[in-house]
Amino acid sequence: MAERIGFIGLGIMGRGMAANILRAGFPLTVWNRTPGRADELVAAGAQLASSPADLAARSDIVISCVSDTPDVEAVLFGPQGAIEGARAGMLMIDMSTISPQGAQQCASRLSERGIGFLDAPVSGGSEGAARGTLSIMVGGPSELVERAMPVFQAMGKTITHVGGHGAGQTVKLVNQILVVGTMLAISEALVFAQASGVDLEKTLAAVSGGAAGSWMLSNRGPQVIRRDWRPGFTIDLQQKDLRLVLAAADAVGAPMLATSTVFHLYRTLQAAGLGHEGNHALIKALERLAGIEVGQPQNNS
Repeated sequence: MAERIGFIGLGIMGRGMAANILRAGFPLTVWNRTPGRADELVAAGAQLASSPADLAARSDIVISCVSDTPDVEAVLFGPQGAIEGARAGMLMIDMSTISPQGAQQCASRLSERGIGFLDAPVSGGSEGAARGTLSIMVGGPSELVERAMPVFQAMGKTITHVGGHGAGQTVKLVNQILVVGTMLAISEALVFAQASGVDLEKTLAAVSGGAAGSWMLSNRGPQVIRRDWRPGFTIDLQQKDLRLVLAAADAVGAPMLATSTVFHLYRTLQAAGLGHEGNHALIKALERLAGIEVGQPQNNS
């Protein structure tokens, strides 16, 4: 019989992930700070819990997908947190992006109660969450990864056990370094293409299949040239991840030249009230420096 799943956090990523768990046939209970976000899932057959503690009492595996380390601590260990409804033998999986140290501390606190823990952050944007094609990076004991594999397979296509507790979060930070560095390069390239007067769609078609190709280029490049800033992942959330990257890199002495540059460029966009836009709106910071708007005809008179 399928294990009962509890899912906490129905934001941009969580809603699609939870829907795929339900679609795969798992009994599902959900909780979100804004209960209205659960309406579609409840209509599709999920149960709605009154609190994370209530959710844990109805579940065998509890999954959290929230914004930041303090949010994870609140839903797991705060008043009416999941731990209050938990019992020995349960498994808790955090699929948020938090600090590696935060993941290790969660694992330690839960193990004192006989509860297993995995840190399993994801990549693939809201598209991957909706389609069930996420990349999932998992830290924790192999026997717990094996137990969780059926539910991971409902949400993701590439599931990699990368090491012990905290390793999932470290690898997610590696992912974010690559994402923002790639987006910075895409932004520079498209500003250059616009300034040079070449056809932007043909330019993307020409370079996407070669050595410069990437998921970010194929998925976010077309959005940029259409001036479509709907988020697969917001600037505010990306910036939170970059704070984690810079702190973790500082702790191990790794230089972060491009990543720190992107962090400061995003800060200027947040100051302009654009934190809710997609992380590909990074290009707006370069456009402001250049006085060029990509995707729009330039007046050179």
